[in-house]
Amino acid sequence: MIDLKRNSKGELVAAKGYRVRSNTIYKPGQKDDFKISRSKFEDFLKCIRCFYLDRVKGLDRPQGPPFKLNEATDTLFKKEFDKCREEKKPHRIFKDQKLNHIIPFQHKDIEKWRDSLHAGLSARYKETNIILSGGIDDALINTKNNKIVVVDYKSQAKKKEALNTRVYLDDVFHQSYKNQLDFYAYLFTLMNFPVDDTGYFIVCNADKDQDDFKKIMKFDELLVPYKWVNNWIPNKIDEMIKLLNSKSVPDYTSYCKNCAYDKQTKNL
Repeated sequence: MIDLKRNSKGELVAAKGYRVRSNTIYKPGQKDDFKISRSKFEDFLKCIRCFYLDRVKGLDRPQGPPFKLNEATDTLFKKEFDKCREEKKPHRIFKDQKLNHIIPFQHKDIEKWRDSLHAGLSARYKETNIILSGGIDDALINTKNNKIVVVDYKSQAKKKEALNTRVYLDDVFHQSYKNQLDFYAYLFTLMNFPVDDTGYFIVCNADKDQDDFKKIMKFDELLVPYKWVNNWIPNKIDEMIKLLNSKSVPDYTSYCKNCAYDKQTKNL
């Protein structure tokens, strides 16, 4: 996509191609704390070159537009879960699956944890200067074992045949979703919270087969249980830290479209 640089007034301004905020750029060998968000860790998993150019060299990579419809469904779900939190009752989607023992978690920092832009979950990785962070959609609690249940809202518009737990989890494009839940569970454990072995994706699927629109979009819902696995994360974080402290830009990643685009521009 083509991303145009605009100021706060919406006016087009010169794009410099690099960031100016020093706290978002890592200097190899630095001792000061440096925050790595869940999304930046996912960038590392996808392409180490793009991650390095972003976090170490400070290049300002073009960004896609925000998904406002997804934000709307997330906000409405949060309102529903917050009402259940006040009433100390399970949400209807859990009731429907006879999971009445899973209710919204009561904690003074719940709003902070859900603020991905300014706060989120946060924990130091081992005895390093790396602070891992990530904003969750919500946290519930299994009242049978008093462990946190991590949940994440997902919005989509796919055929109804795809609204199936196994199909959802086996979708190769949903691997990053599973990484996301793995990472959140890992952060909670670093923060010394007991975490239930099963997290959930709350999937909101727009019905494209309805006869007309008339200002109403109908959605189906699916609760997808996911047995998170996070024993792979420490090794990857160790690799990421080693990369951050390297002074060499990694080679192109063969399957990365950004790398391929950059490579082709050099051949013109």
